[in-house]
Amino acid sequence: MDRLPDQFDILNIKKKFEVPTPTQVVLLQELERFNFLAGLILKSLKDLKRALVGEIGMSQALDELATSVFQGFVPAGWLKFAPQSLKNLVNWFEHFLRRHKQYKEWDEIEEPKVMWLSGLHIPESYLTALV
Repeated sequence: MDRLPDQFDILNIKKKFEVPTPTQVVLLQELERFNFLAGLILKSLKDLKRALVGEIGMSQALDELATSVFQGFVPAGWLKFAPQSLKNLVNWFEHFLRRHKQYKEWDEIEEPKVMWLSGLHIPESYLTALV
């Protein structure tokens, strides 16, 4: 949980664009998906932590989450809202952090000159925006 990046402030990012270009629209969509996934990860880990200390009951979903994390697999509940991947949990999370870095640089500096397509949730939307 400590390594999870902060969520993006999408409202302030939207304010930077008077009329967003197609690629800026893609950025905003990517940030919404990223924020949702980051929020889901944080909530599920907090719930798991509470269940492990006995504050709340251990549900089947939390048990599956614990088993996945213990065995080094990405929990199925997270994969439903993430780009497709066959990576183990450690590599998947590193990919998740690199995605955050790409989005942050895109927002704070400029659109990348070279886009890391597998770092996008839906790379087809970016390619469509370019066309």
